[in-house]
Amino acid sequence: MAAHYLDFEKPIADLEAKIEELSLLSASASAGSFDSEIEGLRKKADQLRRKTYAVLDPWMKTQVARHPNRPHFVDYVAGLFEDFTELRGDRQFGDDQAILGGLARFNGAPVVVMGQEKGHDTASRLTHNFGMARPEGYRKAARLMDLADRFGLPVVTFVDTAGAYPGLGAEERGQAEAIARSTERGLTLGVPSVAVITGEGGSGGAIAIAAASRVLMLEHSIYSVISPEGAAGILWRDGARAKDAAMAMKITAPDLLGLKIIDRIIPEPVGGAHIDREGAIANVKEALSEELAALADLDADAVRRARADRFYAIGRMS
Repeated sequence: MAAHYLDFEKPIADLEAKIEELSLLSASASAGSFDSEIEGLRKKADQLRRKTYAVLDPWMKTQVARHPNRPHFVDYVAGLFEDFTELRGDRQFGDDQAILGGLARFNGAPVVVMGQEKGHDTASRLTHNFGMARPEGYRKAARLMDLADRFGLPVVTFVDTAGAYPGLGAEERGQAEAIARSTERGLTLGVPSVAVITGEGGSGGAIAIAAASRVLMLEHSIYSVISPEGAAGILWRDGARAKDAAMAMKITAPDLLGLKIIDRIIPEPVGGAHIDREGAIANVKEALSEELAALADLDADAVRRARADRFYAIGRMS
């Protein structure tokens, strides 16, 4: 994919532009002419990236969580699961491609997997509505959870959405009710469920498929009741104060782990998941394997009790 640098990455972008320029010069000159200079610049860029990503503030993490080159649902399916068979439609209105899901195998065992897909270019983003699901998407999610419960299959979900689609048609078809039903179904599942927040976890659109036995979160993802821009617009009537809102909202993984809203932080490669997609996916696989193994021996009643206890504990510091 083409390199995409965030605002705070400009010094890194400048160094890597120099590396590219020297590499082109080296190709037209004698072999090894600029090798030492290139190697020095690469080390400097790596050190600067490490230093920058060690001190990201919540607004910077929001930008990283939205990076267009981060792995999306289709990338996790391709990298983690075998024999994926997509199941479409909500059996009421239609098929919403903002939420994809179906049957697959994880480490050889059958599971139900689903998640929001944002798309990677203009055409696919329009197809998937930028990951913002309509009611039929959440009804599809509930239908897949029904299927998992019937056949005793663990559920794995990947959360990456700015929020549910707020359009008129979605409201006319019962957006709030569909989100509530999907959330309820997640809470009442008699099979283990693990949700992974891979980018943005926005509002009810996220919790609708994140009401899981275990909620994991990539290191530079965010999870919030509203976007920073939306919060700034409501609180100060000024969307330009999104950074102030992000700083106050406790939307980063360490904050949410402390509040018991998530259960585990999955580390990302230095520079974020978009720098090393395969490495990020491998880290997710390791965490998923451990969490599903820990839940495997629980019966349906124990799964429901443990999930209820987990959500009741949110915000309780004692």
